Amino acid sequence: MYKFRQLAKNIQFLIESGSWPAHKKLPSLRAQAQSSGYSLMTVLNAYQELEAKGWIYTKQKSGYYVSGDINISPEHTNKVALNTNIEINSLVFDHLKRLQQDHVIPLGSAFPSVPLLCNTHFMKILSQHAKLPNSSLSTDSMPPGSLHLRQILASRYSLNGISTQPEDIVITSGALDALNLSLQALTKPGDFILLQQTIFYGAWQAAERLGLNVITIPEHPEHGFDVNAFESALKNYPIKVCWLMLNAHNPIGFTVSNEIKLVIAELLHRYKVYLIEDDVYQELFYEKQKPLSVKYFDKENYVLHCSSFSKILGAGVRVGWVHSRPFSNAIQHLQLMSTVSASNLMQHALVDFIGTHHYEKHLRQLRLKLQKNKNTYYKLLKEILPKSCKIYLYATGYFLWIQLPINVDSTVLYQHLLDKKIVIAPSILFQQDNLPRNYIRLNCSFNLTEPIKRALYTVVEMIKMLEQNAGADGS
Repeated sequence: MYKFRQLAKNIQFLIESGSWPAHKKLPSLRAQAQSSGYSLMTVLNAYQELEAKGWIYTKQKSGYYVSGDINISPEHTNKVALNTNIEINSLVFDHLKRLQQDHVIPLGSAFPSVPLLCNTHFMKILSQHAKLPNSSLSTDSMPPGSLHLRQILASRYSLNGISTQPEDIVITSGALDALNLSLQALTKPGDFILLQQTIFYGAWQAAERLGLNVITIPEHPEHGFDVNAFESALKNYPIKVCWLMLNAHNPIGFTVSNEIKLVIAELLHRYKVYLIEDDVYQELFYEKQKPLSVKYFDKENYVLHCSSFSKILGAGVRVGWVHSRPFSNAIQHLQLMSTVSASNLMQHALVDFIGTHHYEKHLRQLRLKLQKNKNTYYKLLKEILPKSCKIYLYATGYFLWIQLPINVDSTVLYQHLLDKKIVIAPSILFQQDNLPRNYIRLNCSFNLTEPIKRALYTVVEMIKMLEQNAGADGS
């Protein structure tokens, strides 16, 4: 998509959602260029396209304004939903156990391919630290974590436009630990939290464990995030906190635009609701510019930003963090009663590795390899999947979210494929509402070897068989 069309699309969304009401003056060309990062010519082309379509109009010597008579299409049919009886832990437990079995094709795994994550420079540093008693036996990495590591992370936040001090950060045992501790610090049993309708299963597990009521909002079919549904939920329910994934969303893969993230931040402040921002895939983008987080737009400390190194250096690293000064002490207290601290050895090794040029080189190479592998999977699946399937392709991460024929239950497909030693991720792992179960998530980070290629053909053959059987049954 041309840059000016992407900008026009983002502005159109702000108008459709009501964030920019009729006759509101748009930012000047120069102001829009500065805030969006696009060139003046790109902004001008975007404004002219919107004007040609009737979304905006010009006043001579005054600028551009939102049109007053726009026929906005009705909202899609999915609505805000309440979930009070969540049961997902057993499903997730069984799924993860299946992935641990010998000789399976782990297309349902949440982690990137191990060879892509294994960095020789990091392993060398880790080996050196393993020989030093202080690296594994010292207590300087107890909550809130290694000061040197927090200083490096604070510096990286500041370089990305988020003014940060080491005291703002708590080091945790991975991202899930960061997310769970944050949710526990903010809620008590019976509280209302808000999740996306389709979301990483860890969010559902945490809600089940803590006895929380969950409000879900649907994904927007075009923009990924439905701001209208979000504000409706904040208005109509006593929501204490939201848990959202907006960059390289798992499982779908979309990244929400910066314009929408700004609106989310403004709504959080207006309704005084906290956000736990799951940004574990923040570094796995393919475009030149790293997408912003909602934390970037957060001026009143309503956002607890969580991430980790597990998706870029491996699951075994188990070092994550929370960026939230107001809740730092509460999170540390909870941490001392559960995981105690992240690995001292890993924290010391990360300090030495992140401070070298090898870390940024590793990130660049990882992004390129993931992009290449994902595109390879997409091209193959586009050729061999039945036309009744739809593949969602986005320029981030390593997942493909695939819509199956409406009469094919992904849970049934999952069970059939287990007999073939192939593990996929069915949509029931990511949704608790009474929604169609005809979606799967595939991990496309692995090199397309012959065994994996055969597994993909088997997946497709099974989909076709289930579709034919369902058609023959008249369902």
